[in-house]
Amino acid sequence: MTTSISRDEALELLMKYNKDPFHILHGLTVSGVMMWFADTLGYAGESEYWGIVGLLHDIDYEMYPDQHCIKAEELLRSANVSAEMIYSISSHGYGICVDIKPIHLMEKILYATDELTGLINAAVKMRPSKSSLDLELSSLKKKFKDKKFAAGCSRNVIQRGAAMLDWNLDELLEKTILAMRSCEESVNQTMKNLELT
Repeated sequence: MTTSISRDEALELLMKYNKDPFHILHGLTVSGVMMWFADTLGYAGESEYWGIVGLLHDIDYEMYPDQHCIKAEELLRSANVSAEMIYSISSHGYGICVDIKPIHLMEKILYATDELTGLINAAVKMRPSKSSLDLELSSLKKKFKDKKFAAGCSRNVIQRGAAMLDWNLDELLEKTILAMRSCEESVNQTMKNLELT
C-alpha cells in the first residue's frame, strides 16, 4: 500500500470540505487510532497509509451527508488520491450507504472503530478528566449498553465490525481505548495548532 497523498495534503483536503471542528477532531482521532492498530498488528510499514485513510474517511460527510461514501470518490479522485485508497475509505460505509465491502484488515478496523471512537469521545466528555487516559473498559461497557447514551453511535455497526475481525466485543472496546489513549495528546495539540479548540 503506497500513499498517493501526504499527511499534510490529506489534512488540507479534509479541511477544504469540513469546517466543523467536531468533524476535524473525529478525522484526526480515527487517523491516530488507525496508526496505533497498524503499529500494533504488524503493519508499521503501512502506518502512514492507514492514518491517511482514517483522516479522510468522512471527507464528504459534512457537505454531502446524503451522499456519504459516494461523493467521497469524486472529491478524492479530483485530488489524485489512488483508487486503492478511495476503495479503503469508501468501504467503511458498507451495508450502511454503500455495498463496498471491507476486505483488508485495515478496512475492517476502520469499519469497526469509526462509530466506536465517537462513543468513546462522548464517554470521555462526561468524565471529570475529559481524557481517555483513565477510561476503563467496564465504564465504556456501561455506556455501550445504555442505548440512550450517544444514541447516534450505532452499536450494531460496532458489533458487526468486531465480528468482521473475529474479535469479541470486549477485545475491540479495550484495544480502541488503548488506541485513543496513544493519540489523545497529539490530536489535542493538532487541534490547538489549527486554532480549532
